[in-house]
Amino acid sequence: MLRYVGLLLLVPLLDSLFLVFVATQIGAPLTILLVVLTALLGLLLVRAESRHTIRKIQQKLAAGELPTNELLDGAFLLVAGALTLTPGLVTDAIGILLLVPFTRAPVRWVVREKILVPYMDKKSGGFATGNVYIGGFPFGGEGGPNVGGQGPNAGGQGPGPAGPSDGDAYDLDEEAYDIDFEDDDSDDRRGFD
Repeated sequence: MLRYVGLLLLVPLLDSLFLVFVATQIGAPLTILLVVLTALLGLLLVRAESRHTIRKIQQKLAAGELPTNELLDGAFLLVAGALTLTPGLVTDAIGILLLVPFTRAPVRWVVREKILVPYMDKKSGGFATGNVYIGGFPFGGEGGPNVGGQGPNAGGQGPGPAGPSDGDAYDLDEEAYDIDFEDDDSDDRRGFD
């Protein structure tokens, strides 16, 4: 937790040091103009990209698909808008990188694959992402994993939910019951006449 707080404190420090460096190189009025121009450029890009993202979300929903990438893009656009409004050239540069679609795509992939999917797998046991273990004991026996009844431990050999072995095989049809339901309406109408 302290790492994140330190990182959050490091960004404004880096931003202010970079502003001082740029101001000593090109002058204070040009530095202020540059900060204002990057903020305006960021706001215009946020507006255009947010409209485009909302349109893509609506299209995906109309097609009956989940707009997962578009929702992540929307979150990145919110962060980018906040970063471009913050006075500073470093935060503006990070915000603009999140605004441009071809630089946002790798960031989206890293966030989804390295942060969101492992977090959801940990919290739901793999159920939310579809990474659910469905057969036998994991890595049990001599041959390795038995996923979905496949592998060397499938078919009743080794640990796990075994099928019938050679000596005690039985037929499931012997235990099946055939139940006939008769249609007797006399009980249903009792008291409703």
